[in-house]
Order: sequence, then structure tokens, then C-alpha cells
Amino acid sequence: MPTVNVKNMQGQTVGTYELCEDVFAAEVNISAMHLVTKAILNAQRQGTQSALTRTEVRGGGRKIYRQKGTGNARHHGRRAPQFTHGGMVFAVKPRSYRISVPRKVRRLAMKSALTTKAAENELIVLDNLVLNEVKTKVIVAMLKALGAEKKAMIVTADSNADVQRAAGNIPDVQVSHVGMLNVVDILKYTSFIVTKDALERIEEMYNDQYVEEPETEENE
Repeated sequence: MPTVNVKNMQGQTVGTYELCEDVFAAEVNISAMHLVTKAILNAQRQGTQSALTRTEVRGGGRKIYRQKGTGNARHHGRRAPQFTHGGMVFAVKPRSYRISVPRKVRRLAMKSALTTKAAENELIVLDNLVLNEVKTKVIVAMLKALGAEKKAMIVTADSNADVQRAAGNIPDVQVSHVGMLNVVDILKYTSFIVTKDALERIEEMYNDQYVEEPETEENE
């Protein structure tokens, strides 16, 4: 199994962690990551663009000149596409850019992104992330000690308001939790900093060997 060093907030190695091969040593599927990335970015588009066709622009009800005898081309009104202020031929209209991606492809893309981070030594595991004071300087010092002063993503097990507040003003640093992870954010940042408990939850979510026990109802 692949292993990774576990560090504290001061950048010191305090142990090792064996990564799940099914999640962090999977076969990288670039096509799956591309499809999921496209789906995520498409979902962020508003799709509210709109232009007017010749039937929707104002004016153009009167024939501009007689049909024959002028030597000019035959026209009806001034709102045809070839005239100034005329309508568009193929006017864009509001639409949805969302595309559907199968669940298996989404899981494959997520495991491919996580495997990429582990293979490129961009995965940093923290033993714990507890702030003595909710200050930006605390996160800045931690990132400097971990060697993650460039683009970094900090992942916690659950939503942590203190960490989000402390890192909110740091450029190119994003704070997220396991439930909000996606392929785009994982690949976007150079350093993928994840707490140990969050890492365990990620492995539990994306490990195909893990089978959730069905809930049993007690007979009354």
C-alpha cells in the first residue's frame, strides 16, 4: 500500500499513514476527469444570454420601397438581419448547459484526481487542525511550515467556520470539507492538505471494498 507522512501544523513529521490502494492508487482515467470537469463548469453557467430575431425587434412593419422597378433587391422591412438594428439570424436563447454524468464515472474521476495528487507528492496529511486563535497569521504560518505557500486547498472532515474565517483572506487558498469535494477543486490547487479524519472519511466514501451495512428495523 502507498504510504504518506503525517505532519502537524508546525510541519514536523509525526507518523505515517497507509493510503487505500483503491482510492489513492487507482488507474487514472483522464477522460472521466475531463467529462466531470466539463459537467461542473457547465453547471456554473447561467445560460441567460438572449438575442432578438427579426420577428422580435421593434419596427419594420412598412415595406421600405416598392417591389419592382427600383433596381434594388427585393425587401419588405428594415429589420431583416442584413440591415442595421435588424434581428439576428440564429439568435441565442436561454438554455441549460448541464450535462448528466453517470455515478460510476463521477466516482472514477474522483479517484483518478486523488490518485494524481498522491502520485505527484502533492498530498499533505495533517494529524489535526485546531486553531488556538482564529487568525490569518496562524494559517499562513502553517502553510509556510508545510511548504504549501502557493495554491493550496485545505480539507476538513466537517465544515469548520474557524478555519474558513482564518483562511478567507489568503489568496489562492480554499477551505472545504469532505462533503463538498469535487474534481475541479482537487486538480486546481497545487497542495492538497487534508486532515487525518477527513482522509479516513474520503477512503470510506470512495473505497469500492467498503459496503455499508443495511439498517435493520427491530420487530415490535
